Amino acid sequence: MKQATDITVPSQQRRAKRRSLKAVVAVAAISLIAAACSSSPSSSSSTTAAPASTPGVTSSSITLGATVPLTGPAASGYDEIAPAMNAVFAWKNAHGGVYGRKINYIYYDDAYNPASTATQTRKLVLQDNIFATVGSLGTPTQTAVQGYLNSLKIPQMFIESGCNCWSDPKYPYSSGWEPPYSVEGKILGYYIKNHFAGKKIGYFTQNDEFGQDVVKGLDMEIPSSDVVSRQTYDPTSLLSGPPANQMAALKAAGAQVVVFATIPAATSLAIGAAEGLNWSPQYVVDSVGADSPTVGPLLSIIGKGKGLTANTALNGTIFDDYIPPEAETSNAWVQVEAKLLKDYAPATYNKYGLDGNTEYGIALAYTFVQALEAAGPHLTRQGLLDAIARDGKNFITPGLVPLSYSSTVHFGYEGAQVFQYEASAPQITVPSGSWIGGKAVSPVYTTSPGAGPVNVYSGTPPPPPASLVNSA
Repeated sequence: MKQATDITVPSQQRRAKRRSLKAVVAVAAISLIAAACSSSPSSSSSTTAAPASTPGVTSSSITLGATVPLTGPAASGYDEIAPAMNAVFAWKNAHGGVYGRKINYIYYDDAYNPASTATQTRKLVLQDNIFATVGSLGTPTQTAVQGYLNSLKIPQMFIESGCNCWSDPKYPYSSGWEPPYSVEGKILGYYIKNHFAGKKIGYFTQNDEFGQDVVKGLDMEIPSSDVVSRQTYDPTSLLSGPPANQMAALKAAGAQVVVFATIPAATSLAIGAAEGLNWSPQYVVDSVGADSPTVGPLLSIIGKGKGLTANTALNGTIFDDYIPPEAETSNAWVQVEAKLLKDYAPATYNKYGLDGNTEYGIALAYTFVQALEAAGPHLTRQGLLDAIARDGKNFITPGLVPLSYSSTVHFGYEGAQVFQYEASAPQITVPSGSWIGGKAVSPVYTTSPGAGPVNVYSGTPPPPPASLVNSA
């Protein structure tokens, strides 16, 4: 998944006491972000209509819900996505809604804590009477409520995670949107195998299905004999200190290329820890933790007074993406996304600009609007699932490859492109400053989540529809 940060008041945490100045600065920074983020619910309007025959649907409204980390270790960047989604819903509401129904989007803070996710999800279901969850974030958090939502036949739509588990036939009401993590892992592994042959490879990954699925993909492409160390982290541990031990173990193993499957906080803290060891391997980062306007401000805090700048630390880093990078300002999708955000969520635009997270939220929400339209005027939960299975492959999105939905495939994109941050590339300018941009270093690839080749994709992404461009 792509991500950015609340960079007006950037933050991450490090251990206090006798640690480097980097650690002290990072603790203060993460505390500032936690204080700056609101733990109260947000919504485009209140839910006042009585339940209809389809929960969450009245003649004039559709009530959707989500749980997202507005505080906690994953708030940096992730707290931008839901407000960006609301820009699309506000645009749609301003133009008559979906078959005359206005979208009411309610999202609660779960702090990236599965226990809080369970509590807040039940609130959405029992108190807010939602039609579906849309754009709830996180692998550990959403797996915690997958069984609950499916047991009630409530669509758990376009989860902000690439867990392979969203396409499990046991849970027909769940669906992802971004590429499965094993797809991203295969594509990055394929690139590493072909460009760093003979190098010693190390892994630094989150210790849940997110990291495990990326590793599955990597291991399908990278010879096991090349992998010299496999290190993991628990995201809750980021609140108490950087992953210094893991970075030290990777260095001791002689890793020359280190692959990250990390949230942005972990990316920045790990790079900072490596710099503290006077060690700068070649970084390869899954799209989830690679957005420079997210990681850059955090690295700036960590490196303050130590000669470490964000753009220098990220220069040369390899990553993957599946929608056009926000630095491509001539791209028609990037232009219309920026306009939607500026006109329909001006506070979000003025605070964050169009970065990886706000772009992600806009693209996901626009996809879901098409799903609602495909479901027709007599909206039901099963009708929504049937529409995505039937028409989802034809939804028009910014994706570099088409969506893959069918009756049995609940993944979105099954492809990506490899990029590399370069000081000479156009920079990404957002309200927090200018951050290093990337350039493509591979063709667009497609592949399956399981065994199978990585193939070059020869298609061309469609431009945004004129109806969107002319009304945004």
